Amino acid sequence: MSNPLLEQHALPPFSRIKPADIEPAITHLIARNKQAIETLLAENTQYSWENLWQPIEQMEDELAQAWSPVSHLNSVANSEELRAAYNTCVPLLSEYSTWSGQHLGQYEAYRQLAGSREFAALNGAQQKALNNVLRDFRLAGVALPDAQKQQYAQLRKRLSELGSQFSDNVLDATNAWSKQVSEEQLKGLPATALANARQAARQAGLEGCLITLEFPSFYPVLAYCEDAALREEVYRANSTRASTEGPHAGQWDNSAIIEETLALRQQQARLLGFANYAELSLATKMAETPAQVREFLEQLSRQSRPQAQAEWAELQAFARREYGAETVNAWDVSFYSEKLREQRYQVSQEDIRPYLPITRVLPGLFAVVERLYGVTVRETGTFDSYHPDARLFELLRDGEVIARFYLDLYARAQKRGGAWMDNCRVRRMAGATLQVPVAYLVCNFTPPVGDTPALLTHSELTTLFHEFGHGLHHMLTRQTVASVSGINGVAWDAVELPSQFLENWCWEREALALISGHHETGEPLPVALLDKLLAARNFQSAMMMARQLELALFDLRLHSEWDAAGGSSVEKILEEVRSAVAVVLPPPFNRFQHSFSHIFAGGYAAGYYSYKWAEVLSADAFSRFEEEGIFNRETGEAFRTHILEAGGSKEPMELFVAFRGREPEIGPLLRHSGIATADAA
Repeated sequence: MSNPLLEQHALPPFSRIKPADIEPAITHLIARNKQAIETLLAENTQYSWENLWQPIEQMEDELAQAWSPVSHLNSVANSEELRAAYNTCVPLLSEYSTWSGQHLGQYEAYRQLAGSREFAALNGAQQKALNNVLRDFRLAGVALPDAQKQQYAQLRKRLSELGSQFSDNVLDATNAWSKQVSEEQLKGLPATALANARQAARQAGLEGCLITLEFPSFYPVLAYCEDAALREEVYRANSTRASTEGPHAGQWDNSAIIEETLALRQQQARLLGFANYAELSLATKMAETPAQVREFLEQLSRQSRPQAQAEWAELQAFARREYGAETVNAWDVSFYSEKLREQRYQVSQEDIRPYLPITRVLPGLFAVVERLYGVTVRETGTFDSYHPDARLFELLRDGEVIARFYLDLYARAQKRGGAWMDNCRVRRMAGATLQVPVAYLVCNFTPPVGDTPALLTHSELTTLFHEFGHGLHHMLTRQTVASVSGINGVAWDAVELPSQFLENWCWEREALALISGHHETGEPLPVALLDKLLAARNFQSAMMMARQLELALFDLRLHSEWDAAGGSSVEKILEEVRSAVAVVLPPPFNRFQHSFSHIFAGGYAAGYYSYKWAEVLSADAFSRFEEEGIFNRETGEAFRTHILEAGGSKEPMELFVAFRGREPEIGPLLRHSGIATADAA
């Protein structure tokens, strides 16, 4: 029987992919690539773009196309069989990546091409891709002695296994906890959240309501439920996942994985001549040194901390005055914050929800994008799907399909939490054929209930725009070299620029007129409600800033200072960071780090600061639209040309300056956050 992962497809044949197909396909492609690379190097003595780069890029793309749907299914339709096949292949791919990155013959061939007369004739994107690959060879240890190369390969393999196990543990711990409750116990919850809890119970064959640790399920309990004991129970279950604390203490404990990961990352960095893993991480980013990043984060803390402390004191005083609460516990923060927001602004996320049905939001999002960039979106009705929730769309310019994207919006069991964009197909030239880019866009929103469409909160709306911003970066690229096409080759601390940038339209009156409309009547968002929403935009923004700075500094210090032999402690570093920048201190049992997948199972190790770094870029970029008009087509085309279409073909600072006319300033971020200071600029 044929293996669908070894066939060429414009889109993944999801329905035909079986767990038993995965390891044979990946093993075959890796072996084929290795042999083909050896043959290619042996058959040539003078290397060119045509006889070196293009055939290797083609092979790598075929491997990526086989692995992409497997990785996606592992995240959105997880099963024991699929997970086992996925986890078997993770170290194989790591070994192959290391083999390729340390292949001296391949490195010398690329060096020869870079030093040849042909190099000057290559276009800018090709030159950038070639310079990047030479850098990456050095960072993969190509110059190490053989014994150290072997050591590096073992480190890479083990780290890939640890990241996969960390993610599995978080998913298993998340799926393991649920609580059957009565509607009375959920008193205070909005109607949409109650309906979701009732539907979850029915789907599980239970009476009453069911709470799970999927975000749309547990968060309304923390924000609205009047039962403080239930809030505490839910908070404890969520904040202790995959740790030695909480209801499943020790069952999927990530403690040892965290420590081994940090130790191996430091070993990896030192093998390559870096003092610590943070230095290694920054070798491919805009920021130059860990000290520069730390100063950036501490500067933001200095400018926002007084306001954050004032917001925290205000919340405590409100809870004491209005509710007689002597202490505002961690599980009370969202509850009293929502009450304070409602009292001050007479608006809550739930007031907005009826006006943000997904049936209106999606066409509105597409209309915003069309006005900005001159592209249209249409849905494709028939395609090979993996779940009824998944939808497929095409992106068109002048009637021509230039990209496609899958949209998977709703939370469910066996689906990883959070929201993300991932690469399904990259824009590149495959021989004489242009391969159009395809993206996966995934969220975890509250699903539709009965005949009522999914109704988004405003924060969910911004999440959708955020991920679509990533998608546009991938889909609107004009690059045809895979390694600098779309988000590929973009410095990690600049990759959030297009995503955070697009969020701004969620706050603009002119854009909200396109995005919103009551799900029953079609009535636009009332002006009075919109005014309240805009007035509440920066409610507790300094407290939120403090939380993000806490995460970023914790990540940076872990990867700058970790010394297993010297007795480094995750908890001690976290306590020191919190004492310096946090304003809300969690209870001793909190183990958020055990589910901090961004840095232990994602790509954000020593890079979580990127969110704030890129926020400076995105706020400053949007300030040009504020000056020239939020739907100014020329400004939109300039952003498309200099940022979205350019991908990783140039350095991000060069691209930003080309769009903005100067280097970025921190003032717009603080202004947009409602944190104005004397030295904001």
